[in-house]
Amino acid sequence: MSEIIGGHAGGHGGAPDVDLIKDATIETFEADVLAASMTVPVIVDFWADWCGPCKQLGPLLERAVKAAKGKVRLVKIDIDKNQMLASQMRIQSIPTVYAFFQGRPVDGFQGSIPESEIKKFIERLPRADGLSQGGDEDYMAAAEAAFAAGDVTTAAQFYAQAAQSDPENIAAIAGLARCHLTLGDRDQARDTLAMIPEAKQNDPAVASIKAALALADGGGDAGDLAGLEQAAQANPADLEARYAYANGLLGAGAMEPAIEQLLAIIERDREWNEAAARQKLLTVFEALGHAHPATVRGRRRLSAILFS
Repeated sequence: MSEIIGGHAGGHGGAPDVDLIKDATIETFEADVLAASMTVPVIVDFWADWCGPCKQLGPLLERAVKAAKGKVRLVKIDIDKNQMLASQMRIQSIPTVYAFFQGRPVDGFQGSIPESEIKKFIERLPRADGLSQGGDEDYMAAAEAAFAAGDVTTAAQFYAQAAQSDPENIAAIAGLARCHLTLGDRDQARDTLAMIPEAKQNDPAVASIKAALALADGGGDAGDLAGLEQAAQANPADLEARYAYANGLLGAGAMEPAIEQLLAIIERDREWNEAAARQKLLTVFEALGHAHPATVRGRRRLSAILFS
């Protein structure tokens, strides 16, 4: 598990490894990471002395880098001594590990992982000759990991790299659009989706982003959620107030509480306002994706209401 930010195992292991494993600061980051990664992948380990998982991960990283015999380098950055750099890199929890190649992040992970996974991580990095060992699948895995960790900007970079490598990678383009939407740029999200050929516009990943855009466009003002909640609770039979509260929740990105409100409306009157609550609920399910736990639970409850 990673520790949320609020120091790594000790030394470098001897003179022979001094070029393979080193500490860096904001002043040396450009030379030690960006410039060095032009010829060989550089793994950057963000850690702190107080972080237990960091002390578990550090020696494993060092051992794996030494075993790679020069195919990769390791740079360790103490976030307590380099807070500005950690902020610029949007480090939200530690340990966080990024791999750079040719000046750009190409993969990464958070938390302490087993040594076998570290070896796989190193094996899928680009080779020093510039050829990719892992390709688009690794960009996508890194993007999804970054998005799940809340680092949407880094996720967008990885999705963009995957899409640039394969312009027909619909999942990558859709993922990039989702990142833009999450960052609040609806227009850029639409422009990104427009890059997808018409024949692929019905792809489930694309449909999910379109549904999320529709919810963002139709969501209510989230600025007075407390007032909307108070109005809905004051009179549970006031379905208009409940619907306004559900829209406010959607505008705030609170999907699961919104599902609860919409289900409550349907339970009282499934045909209210030309089945507006049911239609909105189905859009929420599509935006979340059919496999999302909230969708699965919501569909089960909806079926129970409609067929009871």
